[in-house]
Amino acid sequence: MSVTEKLPSATASSAGASHGVERQLLSGAEITCRSLEAEGVTTVFGYPGGAVIPLYDALPRAGFKHVLVRFEQWAALAAEGYARATGKPGVCMATSGPGATNLVTGLADAMLDSVPMVAITGQVVQPLIGRDAFQEVDITGITLPVTKHNYLVQRVEDIAPTIKEAFYLATSGRPGPVLVDIPKTLFIQKALYSYPSTVGRRGYQPTSTPNMRQVRLAAESIARAERPLIMAGHGIMLSEATEEFRQFVEMTGIPVIFTLLGLGCFPESHPLALGMMGMHGHKHVNDALDECDLLLNVGARFDDRATGNVNGFAPKAKIVHVDIDPAELGKNIRTDVPVVGDAGEVLRQLLPEVEQRRYQAWTDWIEARRNIALEVALEHQPESPEPYTIVREIAAASNGEAIVTTDVGQHQMWTAQYFGFDHPDRWITSGGLGTMGFGLPSAIGAKIGRPDLEVWAVIGDGGFQMSMNELATCVQENLDINIAVINNGYLGMVRQWQDLFHEKNYSEVRIGGPNLEKLAEAYGITGITVRRTVEIRPAIERARSIRGPVLMDFVIEPEANVWPIVPPGASNTEMMHERRFADTE
Repeated sequence: MSVTEKLPSATASSAGASHGVERQLLSGAEITCRSLEAEGVTTVFGYPGGAVIPLYDALPRAGFKHVLVRFEQWAALAAEGYARATGKPGVCMATSGPGATNLVTGLADAMLDSVPMVAITGQVVQPLIGRDAFQEVDITGITLPVTKHNYLVQRVEDIAPTIKEAFYLATSGRPGPVLVDIPKTLFIQKALYSYPSTVGRRGYQPTSTPNMRQVRLAAESIARAERPLIMAGHGIMLSEATEEFRQFVEMTGIPVIFTLLGLGCFPESHPLALGMMGMHGHKHVNDALDECDLLLNVGARFDDRATGNVNGFAPKAKIVHVDIDPAELGKNIRTDVPVVGDAGEVLRQLLPEVEQRRYQAWTDWIEARRNIALEVALEHQPESPEPYTIVREIAAASNGEAIVTTDVGQHQMWTAQYFGFDHPDRWITSGGLGTMGFGLPSAIGAKIGRPDLEVWAVIGDGGFQMSMNELATCVQENLDINIAVINNGYLGMVRQWQDLFHEKNYSEVRIGGPNLEKLAEAYGITGITVRRTVEIRPAIERARSIRGPVLMDFVIEPEANVWPIVPPGASNTEMMHERRFADTE
């Protein structure tokens, strides 16, 4: 829960060691920069304004890079992409009022997806706080529900210890965003700078090491199971436990299914990897959920997009749920064996308690059902590009090693279904909040954080038009990002629901757009248009050969749908399938 707090003045003990830096009289702006340096920050994303002008005055002398975005919301999402790609906390900055409120969507996105992030906002000068001054909002009040914690700093001496604590809270326990609001007055005032070496919060004691009794109960449940499944979530990657998870899976022989954000925590090419669960998951996965007698959830929420109607979810299964946040245990799905702790710690404790085993009859049953619908819709090659063909060609060209970011909608599901993620932290998408516009700014953050990796932003034409102004940031930073716009001329997922559930009443979903090649030319980058299937691979290879950003316009069938789909309010086993393939199911 977020708590707005006026941090007490730094005590002598909290001032502590200053990492070898002599105590200096610095402005609050300089203290802010020094504090970020002390946390190892190398990049911040932001946009200046009146309340942070003194902070921006200090930035040229700071030991980190500032990336100027074109809208504050994209600063937050770029910071999120950076955090997801690197495992380090992302940092963003904005001014007071609209600058701060524009961060809110990004903070909420990071909160729901448990992404470590620290936001620094400026506030009006202290004498005007609470007087409806120009560009004043109560940003700590506004962000109370969408941050892990937030602060309004009241003394210049408190800036360094507050930032220290913000990073600790953002990265410990269940990660999340923390906001630090600093009045302009404090950026100008001076104080002795000394960065704390420790943080002490008696009321915040996250449980990382699990209770061994619960671990042994989980092991006993696994030993008795005949048809077990592991539900693999984002928490495995957040705890940097992918290797421990792989060892556990191979030891126990339990098949793995993935949440949307869990993709990549275990290689999808592995024989024990079954595929994605949920609303747009694979049919054989949802069928297996219906038949399993044990479901071991490691590091995932039981989100409604994963479970469908909870009354029909895994009806025969005993539920073992491993999560660092005790609030998630039993929140949506009854939990028989709750295990509170860091996913990596739990797996390390659990591994010696389980025996090597193979569930041959069970895996044969799953494999048979997988083969029924395997490669559904891939047996024909129409004249216009099929979206899954685009995704598979990007995966093949990049050898499956690229970082892939997406917006939200049909293209997101096609990418999740068909790319095949074998590496952690390469799949970056908005899960819980479903934020349109996410794809391009998160790709910017990911590329800056991991310049050694190829980066693809796969985006719908609707989401692209929300954040396409960030092409300017791509050019400004000379970022080698390939942007694949899956262009169907619609707000595709909304149109699909109107098609399937609202009698094709296409209300306000036909979306026009600019000529993307000309748009690319206007920004001084390469634009490529693809209208035929045979053009896909050559266009992808051309884009990969060009240094710098490339904008690709893949024009697809306007009314292409994502299959399968669980209808609203239905159980996962009630999936709808593409009508022309109904006889093969």
